[in-house]
Amino acid sequence: MLRVGIDLVRVSRIAESITMFGERFIRRVFTPGEAAYATTPERLAARFAAKEAVKKALELDGVSWTEIEVARRASGACDVILHGAARAAADALGAREVALSMSHEGDYATAMVVASCETT
Repeated sequence: MLRVGIDLVRVSRIAESITMFGERFIRRVFTPGEAAYATTPERLAARFAAKEAVKKALELDGVSWTEIEVARRASGACDVILHGAARAAADALGAREVALSMSHEGDYATAMVVASCETT
């Protein structure tokens, strides 16, 4: 069974949240690794969209933002790493593989996730 999630985020919305809430917003939504790499609103917006797309694909209601992590490989490709309740929910679905694609242009960032799961 394939499950799909997609999300579109305005970069300016993320920039406004950073301006308004600063580090509190960053710590609440992003892991330390994400925050260290994604130092621009564009990169943070793409990761926010990725987290939303993962939540949609795997129906992860109620999990913390930081339980879904986007990790960048040396090649530049990104992987999804799930922690805690997000990992447990994915395991319950039999999620074997989660593929991610992200992009940003102008004031928009998008992400698409495709997950291969054993159950519906």
